[in-house]
Amino acid sequence: MTRETNTAEKLPVTLDNRMLTALTAMSEKKATDIVVLNIGSVASFTEFFIICSGSSTRQVQAISHEVTDKLREQKARPLHIEGEKNAEWVLMDYGDIVIHVFTESARKFYDLERLWRDAETVPLPEI
Repeated sequence: MTRETNTAEKLPVTLDNRMLTALTAMSEKKATDIVVLNIGSVASFTEFFIICSGSSTRQVQAISHEVTDKLREQKARPLHIEGEKNAEWVLMDYGDIVIHVFTESARKFYDLERLWRDAETVPLPEI
């Protein structure tokens, strides 16, 4: 009996237009430490996390509004948004993509990258 190898695991992840739009919007609002995690292999509730930081709650709000506005232009609407008022951590759920925008202190406290360390980090494109 021959064993089939799963080559899909070794193929590079391709970022879709919504993800590229979100990354561009984050970059335009000067988000820092942008990371994309492919969590589909370790979780069933979504495929990707996009995580970034802002230096203040005002910047976190600006980043999250820009992402929402740019994705809305592509007819993508979030299923749910949390944290906009306090803006220490804004979560935007687009189903297969969950976007997290943190203040630097909140990001350090919640440390999603450590929590989801088994997920693959996706290389970012030049933006």
